[in-house]
Amino acid sequence: MIKRPDTKAKRIKRHKRIRAVVSGTPERPRLSVFRSEKHIYAQLIDDVNSVTLCSASTVEKAFEGNGGNIEAAKKIGELIAERAKGKGITEAVFDRGGFLYHGRVQALAEAARAGGLQF
Repeated sequence: MIKRPDTKAKRIKRHKRIRAVVSGTPERPRLSVFRSEKHIYAQLIDDVNSVTLCSASTVEKAFEGNGGNIEAAKKIGELIAERAKGKGITEAVFDRGGFLYHGRVQALAEAARAGGLQF
């Protein structure tokens, strides 16, 4: 019998390893990214006060189109950068959430950088 590796457990293990080092502050919050097969989510989190400062995702009613592709990730990256600017946030710490920095995660990060967030 062939056993498949538990990819979700491996991702959570990587995420815990990243979170041991990466932490957000009120001045420099953590930009946390989560991707599922159909959607992508981004949040700016202040870990000191345990509060989400702003968020954007493809689940929102205002978002139009397919949420599981690179174009959607770019739109969400631009949207999170715009909302961060509205809150006066210019710097962040990037948390890839245990995912590889490739594809949709990379597209979101580069769009957020182009939108004015520095990390």
